[in-house]
Amino acid sequence: MTDESRTADAPRRGKRGRRRKPPSRRKKALVGTAWTAAGVVVLGGAGLGFVYVKLNGNIKGVDINAALGTNRPADIDNGSQDILVLGSDSRSGDNAKYGKDEGAARSDTAMIVHVYKGHKKAGVVSIPRDTLISRPDCTTDDGEDAPGAERQMFNTAYEVGGPACAVKTVEKMSGIRMDHYIEVDFSGFKKLIDTLGGVDITTKKAIRDKDSHLDLDAGTHRLTGEQALGLVRTRHGVGDGSDLGRIQLQQAFIKALLDQVKDVGVFGNPKKLFDLANDATSAITTDSDLNDVKSLAGFAGGLKGIGADDMKMVTMPIRYDPADPNRVLPLEEADQQVWDALKADKAIPRSATEKSAGDKGDVGDVVSSE
Repeated sequence: MTDESRTADAPRRGKRGRRRKPPSRRKKALVGTAWTAAGVVVLGGAGLGFVYVKLNGNIKGVDINAALGTNRPADIDNGSQDILVLGSDSRSGDNAKYGKDEGAARSDTAMIVHVYKGHKKAGVVSIPRDTLISRPDCTTDDGEDAPGAERQMFNTAYEVGGPACAVKTVEKMSGIRMDHYIEVDFSGFKKLIDTLGGVDITTKKAIRDKDSHLDLDAGTHRLTGEQALGLVRTRHGVGDGSDLGRIQLQQAFIKALLDQVKDVGVFGNPKKLFDLANDATSAITTDSDLNDVKSLAGFAGGLKGIGADDMKMVTMPIRYDPADPNRVLPLEEADQQVWDALKADKAIPRSATEKSAGDKGDVGDVVSSE
């Protein structure tokens, strides 16, 4: 999420994402935004008659396979999985209060979540929205051709061609086939945090950002949904005011959220369980392999063995664009190290991110979950 925020009201397409071994058991807590809670609560509601029908009707699906066809990276069956997690910044509907609706949504938060074989740990690679990339040919929501272009901001892929174009762009950048797609809704995220009861974080210095409506003193806070949304959207209140600092804030919040979800006793409280399940399934759009409660429950149930300490979170290696300080460029050799490691189901080497501008924001001393 970002101060541009997210939700996608535009038509979507797509069909099943698949690959590797079917979702096994240990993949829950990695994404961190609404998806994290989605996994926990859907499990409890999956077998309950009316509840099943209600929750099933909440989930929106995108037929990625049908949209992209066969011109995709190889389907590597090594027991791992890769999931593209997006947040979109549409300002329509409930999100209108956060800015003007300009008729299109963009993916201002993007994370590739790699679940390692055995599903006991995960690697998360955040892609800065301002990264200039070569966008591939895509198809618009109206079925028109959208020719590829050079030096395009990463988040315009979603704006041009929705989820399928975003997936296609990520697959072109990384050479890694995405097994699944999860999109988190802006206003749904806020509601979910409130239903969860808030998320505890500690700020070691004050954060003030009028654009994201965040005003926190130094100290320990239980963030409401509105405050949590402000935190993951803020960039002017920390670091150098760039998107890179915001990414690190998002990563810190994800870890705090995972810790919080572990401690919430929802299974002994049917009403809270249903409320969380309802919020969670309403807040996400998935690929069509996950767009029913049974499939999503099985997938999410596999995530529960992965906690905050089991995730390595990095920002895709980048450098500032000499021609425009508001844009960043991929560090191609370092990026390739990251993608090669994930394709081989290996840990991301530290050397890949050492020279990246994405590691310079250093907001780890600003926010923690302790």
